[in-house]
Amino acid sequence: MDEPKLSPFALNRGRIVLLILGAFLVLIAISTSMGGINDYQQLREANAAATSATQEQTTVEPTLSP
Repeated sequence: MDEPKLSPFALNRGRIVLLILGAFLVLIAISTSMGGINDYQQLREANAAATSATQEQTTVEPTLSP
C-alpha cells in the first residue's frame, strides 16, 4: 500500500518527448544561425557553376595537325 515516491527528476515518457523536442529545437536554431536554407541554395548554385566551368575547361576540341 505504500507507494514509493517518484523523484521529481525521474524520466518518464512525457519528459523524454520534451527533451527530444527541445534538442530538435536547438538543432534548428543552430542551423538557422549558421545561414539557413538561403546559404544552402547559394552553395548549390555556386557548385553548379563551378562544375559547368570545370567541364568546359576539360573539353578539348580536336585540332588538325598538318
